[in-house]
Amino acid sequence: MQLIDGKFISEQIKQEIAAEVAEITTKGGKQPHLAAILVGHDGGSETYVANKVKACAQCGFKSTLIRHEEDITEEALLQEVERLNNDPDIDGFIVQLPLPKHISEQRIIEAIDYRKDVDGFHPINVGRMSIGLPCFVSATPAGIMELFKRYDIDTKGKHCVVLGRSNIVGKPVATLMMQKAYPGNATVTVCHSASKGLKEICRQADIIIAALGQPNFVTADMVKEGAVIIDVGTTRVPDATKKSGFHLNGDVLFKEVAPKCSYITPVPGGVGPMTIVSLMRNTLLASKKAIYTV
Repeated sequence: MQLIDGKFISEQIKQEIAAEVAEITTKGGKQPHLAAILVGHDGGSETYVANKVKACAQCGFKSTLIRHEEDITEEALLQEVERLNNDPDIDGFIVQLPLPKHISEQRIIEAIDYRKDVDGFHPINVGRMSIGLPCFVSATPAGIMELFKRYDIDTKGKHCVVLGRSNIVGKPVATLMMQKAYPGNATVTVCHSASKGLKEICRQADIIIAALGQPNFVTADMVKEGAVIIDVGTTRVPDATKKSGFHLNGDVLFKEVAPKCSYITPVPGGVGPMTIVSLMRNTLLASKKAIYTV
């Protein structure tokens, strides 16, 4: 069993990005600028945004954090999005999800200029990805694909089971694994809460990508010998022994499943760091106008 060290790979990529940014700015080019809108005080969102700001500094980017209280109206948030759309110094920006219930997340996502949509959630980016055109790929799926590449994991013709069908992870990673490319070229099965015979399907998988948000869902009896396991789950589980009062738990029962695998990602330290570094890569692409001209 080999552990897939997302933390190590992400640090490697941040160094590569920082070197490229230094070269660009030395030649008089523009320093990449990422903005983030954070609504409310959700603990998970606060942590994610803080990590993104820290990563910007490591990559040599400018970053701007815009905070709003939970009671901001949808119209006011849309005006903020429009302001960032029109700010020539902002290369890319994100609106941290989830948003309060009175705000339509989809309406906000669609209001973002797809050329600055470094989260890769806008329907134009999603549509372009689905037919294999250049676009901003959603950060978590992009990070997973990078791990396959950096560890030279064979995906061609493999049976890949994706657990979960979210717009942020399940659907896009299934689409990428189907593409005629590397990583990809896999035979993909997408399973979800309505799927029958889940254990039997998983036992046939060469690769399992678990993105359900259900701690310890994948157990040893669902995994065949030599499978590759990518655990996207990051659920906060109460833990009195921790200073924070919780620990992060993946969708895979690691201690049971790991001995059966050829490769497996830990939680934390697997997919999570790759998500943030993929956002950095998208921001660099946006800054260079490498995908869309403005």
